Amino acid sequence: MKDAGDQNPAPLMAAWNTDSQVHLIIGSNSLAGARCAKSIEVGAKPIIIAPETADMHFTLSQHIANGSAQWVNREFQDTDLRVLGREEVDHVVDLVFVTVGASNPLSAHVSKLCKRLRIPVNVSDAPDLCSFTLLSTYTDGPLHIGITTSGRGCKLASRLRREIAAFLPQHLGSAIDRLGAVRKRLWEEDQAAESGEAAFDAEDDDTTGQKHTFNNLITEGDAAAAKTRRIRWLSQICEYWPLRKLVSITDADMETILNAYTATKNPTNDTNGVEPAKKGKIVLAGSGPGHPDLLTRATYHAIHNADLILADKLVPAPVLDLIPRRTEVHIARKFPGNADQAQEEFLQMGLAALQQGRQVLRLKQGDPYLYGRGAEEFEFFRNEGYSPVVLPGITSAMSASLFADIPATHRGVSDQVLICTGTGRKGAAPNPPTYVPTQTVVFLMALHRLSALIDSLTTFPEGSEQSRTLWPKETPCAIVERASCPDQRVIRSTLEHVCLAFEEAGSRPPGLLVVGASCHVLHNPQGQRWAIEEGFHALDGLHGELEVVADLAEKA
Repeated sequence: MKDAGDQNPAPLMAAWNTDSQVHLIIGSNSLAGARCAKSIEVGAKPIIIAPETADMHFTLSQHIANGSAQWVNREFQDTDLRVLGREEVDHVVDLVFVTVGASNPLSAHVSKLCKRLRIPVNVSDAPDLCSFTLLSTYTDGPLHIGITTSGRGCKLASRLRREIAAFLPQHLGSAIDRLGAVRKRLWEEDQAAESGEAAFDAEDDDTTGQKHTFNNLITEGDAAAAKTRRIRWLSQICEYWPLRKLVSITDADMETILNAYTATKNPTNDTNGVEPAKKGKIVLAGSGPGHPDLLTRATYHAIHNADLILADKLVPAPVLDLIPRRTEVHIARKFPGNADQAQEEFLQMGLAALQQGRQVLRLKQGDPYLYGRGAEEFEFFRNEGYSPVVLPGITSAMSASLFADIPATHRGVSDQVLICTGTGRKGAAPNPPTYVPTQTVVFLMALHRLSALIDSLTTFPEGSEQSRTLWPKETPCAIVERASCPDQRVIRSTLEHVCLAFEEAGSRPPGLLVVGASCHVLHNPQGQRWAIEEGFHALDGLHGELEVVADLAEKA
């Protein structure tokens, strides 16, 4: 959240299409050379204005010599701004770089003229004279990442850019190209099939995140939405798969993934008549709420000892990054309305691997037995002759509220906790709990039907029996998403306003809803309909400290 003491507004950061624009560069020093090279790189046509007597930088001389830049051999004239541009914009130049320094009177003069003509202008070493600044950028094919420190960071922006680039996997740009091509193909096929009116994720604006409808349920009767299930799954891949796995996807992989929706094929159980040398083993383990440090040691060892890992789509990328590269990994093809088919596919994949004598890890989000279908999977594999080892996980039902500074119980406020699901079998809405003033209620799997859930808590359906106490609309509540992860988000509000807040903020799954007076014990957005808090880094500093403690314990 922005510091109330910071009076400077955030800059509007945008990606401009500057192809064929005319960029005026005033000056001939090394900075002018860098500006000229950047203009050429983005498809613009630079014009350098500098007298012949100036000490022209050698890179400018090269660009002028090969014709990629034009040189006006004289001092700047005010009319240059209105006569050297393109014909289609009445010869007004598109953009101006002034590189002669802040102390040169020409800098302030040109800045004033440009602002009057609404021409974007950048003046070196003079942030107050600039209407725009260039970002420190990293480029990988269609991926462009820009960083600015608003003129305060000196060379820090460059370092931050390098740090981010080092974190990203190689060939991410190629993966973006591949995924984009697949998305375009699916869009065209859906349009041809006359299902475009129901197309999912139709926006191309990079500023928007996932809509609040991202995980809405698709029912069997929703024929229009079912037609777009492939592009919906592609969106789920982009949201949930680790970047390391995304960059390794081939065109053949994409065909296999997407064709699976037209004819789901279970892996073969055929072992070619050869009995495995050993009997396979299976572990059902919970991966916790998100942060890898919250794994149990048992689950950590299971990750490193498995031959095959079948992971829920909501298992976070930092946990999946712990998996050795040699280990085969599959991520569940689940989204609301497809859970049963994806679940059956995973059961058959696990069984096939067990029959081949492999060690299988079924890696689940949170805890396997808390709305995780863990008991169903245990029963399936036990009936096939393989009794799983079940390892617990820290459930977000209790930890998410903790990471959001919400005490599940608090003296004089809340003396009991109720954990509910927001979605029953086949998408049915479960019966809402009655209002208990001293109770904290956690709703899992509820955000995709948040509006209907809030209505059921605060109003009676027409003609229904009034057998429970309604929840007051002013009851505090909070949405917690990506709990314990660096991109954690908390939306604090009340039952009256939380739906509008969620619609405005968009979806960042996985998430849950906490309802009760305890939500406002430590943080109360007084005077606001809602407040949004971004980020979580409380565990970052503990990592090194815990390693030191562990080393000392081993030596003791």
